[in-house]
Amino acid sequence: MFLTFVLLLLCVCFIILLFKSQRPKNFPTGPPALPILGNLLQLNLENPLKDFERLNKTYGDVYSLFIGPNPAVVINGLKAMKEAIVVKASDFSGRPQDSLVNDVVQRKGRNYKSEIRIVLADYGSLWRDHRRFALMTLRNFGLGKQSMEERIHNEIQYTVKILETSIGKTLSPQVMFHNAASNIICQVLFGKRYEYHDETIKTIIQCITENTKLINGPWSMLYDSFHIIRNLPLPFRKTFQNYETCGNIVRQMVNEFKRTRVPGEPRHFVDCYLDELEKRGGQDSSFSEEQLIAVSLDIYGAGTDTTSNTLQTAFLYLMNYPHIQERCQQEIDQVLEGKEQASFEDRNNMPYMQAVIHEVQRIANTVPLSVFHCTTKDTELMGYSIPKGTMIIQNLTSVLREEGQWKFPHEFNPENFLNDQGEFVKPEAFMPFSAGPRVCPGEGLARMELFLIMVTLLRKFKFIWPEDAGEPDFTPVFGVTMTPKPYRMKVQLRSV
Repeated sequence: MFLTFVLLLLCVCFIILLFKSQRPKNFPTGPPALPILGNLLQLNLENPLKDFERLNKTYGDVYSLFIGPNPAVVINGLKAMKEAIVVKASDFSGRPQDSLVNDVVQRKGRNYKSEIRIVLADYGSLWRDHRRFALMTLRNFGLGKQSMEERIHNEIQYTVKILETSIGKTLSPQVMFHNAASNIICQVLFGKRYEYHDETIKTIIQCITENTKLINGPWSMLYDSFHIIRNLPLPFRKTFQNYETCGNIVRQMVNEFKRTRVPGEPRHFVDCYLDELEKRGGQDSSFSEEQLIAVSLDIYGAGTDTTSNTLQTAFLYLMNYPHIQERCQQEIDQVLEGKEQASFEDRNNMPYMQAVIHEVQRIANTVPLSVFHCTTKDTELMGYSIPKGTMIIQNLTSVLREEGQWKFPHEFNPENFLNDQGEFVKPEAFMPFSAGPRVCPGEGLARMELFLIMVTLLRKFKFIWPEDAGEPDFTPVFGVTMTPKPYRMKVQLRSV
């Protein structure tokens, strides 16, 4: 009996040693990890940001975790972040390829050709080609008869109408802001907008919103860690269904555009891509109709959720900091006196408004862990050795609220972006869109949207926290993007 017990104990010890998570030589330190499970049980998978902050204080700005059996390096603070994603950008610009989000967009096991995308593509010539094309097309988007500013202003009028019908009442702004951001992207991609009750746009928004919550949640972590569960009917399967639904909608639109387009006279992004595909004559396998569908969904997802969540954060804070809202309105009135509408150039004469928008972006921390990177070769970071293929997690929260980088790192205060003369300044630690070659390609469009929408609405309306709403809850809901908890707003017309 005793011998049997000893043998069983030795077997258990052998299995533990066999599956024990081992850190490579000179790898960043981190908390002890369990066999197979790694550090998963030590993290709040619903929202690991507090855990990352705690580990940052214990192990420093560069530490390691095991996501299941797989090692990952978490980067914190401006100094380490710059070394990785700017100074050594080519070493740290890969994307992990064996994950839920990649399997969803590449539709593994579904007889589809693997898709490139922009955000999730691995570092290399195929990613470079598509990113260059997307940036060039977005930058030159004076396409057709309307400039980008006009497209945005046209959509704002629909938001204004909703607010005008709500004067003296309260409304929930979440759907309104999401529809506005969605329609601006739809005009860029497809040359059309959707009525807010349209089932197509409601379906796309619902699918994208669900996926942004699932892809950075606990089920995603489990999917990435344990291959054995990937084919089980668990909640992560919903992400595949949602992506398929959106892909079918976009595919129908692409087929319609192919029938109605005039080559060389693009009406929108899809036409530009089809022109490029025709120009290449099918010689370059990185451009295809399947890639077009994937890239369109990439741009749509990246440009909708982030902008709408930032706008929701903006008005949540402006209602609860009425003195900041009033100062914005005073500056807007002064600069726009006599003008029918704001232009993006007006931002240069609105230092306080600029400071408020940037402070909203900082405090909103909309994509707190960016999109995971991986190393493209054996490299070093802050004196540590990082092997090729190591997952890299950028903790942007640690930079956007880093003490020593901000005057008021832990509170909402536009003075973080103003110098002693009241001029707008942008600290180096401001990187809500990340930095380096993987910086968000839609940054320019997002900045224009935020400025024009916020200025236009603040010029016309006063936003008030409802008397019966209780204390505001500024704690966001964690996901790929951080979302403010639902709230209501009261709207009044301003008398200017």
